[in-house]
Amino acid sequence: MSSTEKSLPLNWKKPDELLRLQRLKQKKKQLAARVSYNKNNNDTKTNIETDKAALLEAKIVQKRKNPFSKSAENAKKYKTDIRDDSEDSLLTGVNALTTTEKEAVIRETSTLRPPPAKLVLQPFDPKTFSQLLHKSTSAQTTTDDDDIDLDNQKITKHLPMDWSLKTRVRFFCRSELPSIQLKTSQLASGLTSFVRCINTQTEGKGLDISPATRFNQATYYWQHPHIPWMTLFPRNSRENTGIALGEKERNALSDDWNYSFKGLFQLLRARQCAYFYLCANTFTVLFRAAGVGGRAEMHAFMSPTTRGLRQSLRQEGIDFLMPLKNDKTYSQSSPNSKDNSQVDTHTNKKDNSYNADSEEEEEEEWLESLEVDVKEIRKIQTAHQRKLKVQEMSEDFSDNSLVLIEGAECQGFFSFLLNAKSTIGTIGRLAGVPPTLLAPVAFPKATMQHLNTRSNKVRYDGVDYYSIEVKGVILPSFLPYTCHLLGETKETFSATLASSVNTLAFSKATQKLLQNPKEPCSSNEQNVGDEAASQVFGQENLSDCGLGTCVIESMCQTGQQSIALLERICYDKEYGYAWS
Repeated sequence: MSSTEKSLPLNWKKPDELLRLQRLKQKKKQLAARVSYNKNNNDTKTNIETDKAALLEAKIVQKRKNPFSKSAENAKKYKTDIRDDSEDSLLTGVNALTTTEKEAVIRETSTLRPPPAKLVLQPFDPKTFSQLLHKSTSAQTTTDDDDIDLDNQKITKHLPMDWSLKTRVRFFCRSELPSIQLKTSQLASGLTSFVRCINTQTEGKGLDISPATRFNQATYYWQHPHIPWMTLFPRNSRENTGIALGEKERNALSDDWNYSFKGLFQLLRARQCAYFYLCANTFTVLFRAAGVGGRAEMHAFMSPTTRGLRQSLRQEGIDFLMPLKNDKTYSQSSPNSKDNSQVDTHTNKKDNSYNADSEEEEEEEWLESLEVDVKEIRKIQTAHQRKLKVQEMSEDFSDNSLVLIEGAECQGFFSFLLNAKSTIGTIGRLAGVPPTLLAPVAFPKATMQHLNTRSNKVRYDGVDYYSIEVKGVILPSFLPYTCHLLGETKETFSATLASSVNTLAFSKATQKLLQNPKEPCSSNEQNVGDEAASQVFGQENLSDCGLGTCVIESMCQTGQQSIALLERICYDKEYGYAWS
């Protein structure tokens, strides 16, 4: 027994030595597999790699296979004379992988991506600009672009007015644009000119009149209410989270808003304010003074609306038009819409209700004469009313649901907004917060706000282009003033714009009303020859509204190309404005 005990330790091996022997055995088997593989594939590879290269390749094989690589189930496998043991089970995939499979894995893990598209900026050319607007994708060929008729290109000497709120504007020019890094005198003059509504070119005695000062003057606007930790335009901003107002705060905001709204409406009636916006949670209202947009009386647009909201206006006795309403839908839902296809059913309410009642009585008498049961008659009437209701609700929350309130009806509409419970939301992110009032001139309890500006320099094809990007609540008066300012010193420039989707209907409705001047509206029954006199009269009445002369002219113009939805603008002193 003693002799066997002494002999046992001689056959034992330490763990480190055992691991060393296993590694050596694996390397020998790998080398033997590589030699056998090279013998069977003399056509594809004739030179034997060095030991270092073989070891490196074995390490690559041992790595986890790319799960996104092509399937190797059908790949050709080669057998070797070496049998797999339980010790080296990790090497079972060595013989299954071929050189082509390794290359496929490497190719598919490539991170190469196509280069980003370049910003193409070119000098103004009517034909080139026309081609740019008609291109749907960058992959289209230019063979058909040469046949574009330049007569169809919208080129005007004046810039059309766009009544939709903009959220971003970016100007491009070859020469240097007005600086946004202001000196002390420029900042002070810009603030003074904006607050006092001073035209620096005619009245600005002692004030800085440089382009940078005048551009800075255009970047201000007035807003109420202003809560620094809330985003009140757009009203559905995701930043308004986790905020709850108590009853005391809600009452204080409501009282301030009522006073502010009353003062702003009085400024509009007195033509001391040309326009202002009321942005609620579910709708937006644009109030415009008399003379703006070719309308002889004060008026208001409201969009979007619902059947319930329009029904509330009818109950308050407020007459309104729906200029964008689908004629087909209206003709199906209104019995007497042959001559008044643009007017809502509340227009001529008494006549329509009388005719509708008489027709219902005639239908009942006719059905009774056929000995139809009373219950069946009620079912028929209910089904008919339900069908009319569905047709009337088909365009809710769309641009076609816009309503126009004009003249004396605006006073009733103002009282409706002041007292309606639907004006201030009770649920949601802005529960208890009154609608946002936006105006280009000061009004009671308003806060002066500033647009965010940033200047850049772009180099393309060896040419430097200067740009200014403006973000924020961009009112309609900003663009005519800024384009007029740049047109005084620049030969060419261009601009791209982003609009607020909820306000696009205002420009559409104004454009349609100007195209159909003989609509059934008491304020627009004028001859075509009186349009020029009406435009001049409107400009004179708005001379004290605090806006520049070029802005007032744009707001009061009534030509064919006076209103448009602007997305791109290109200016040249010789041709004028090309836009889309």
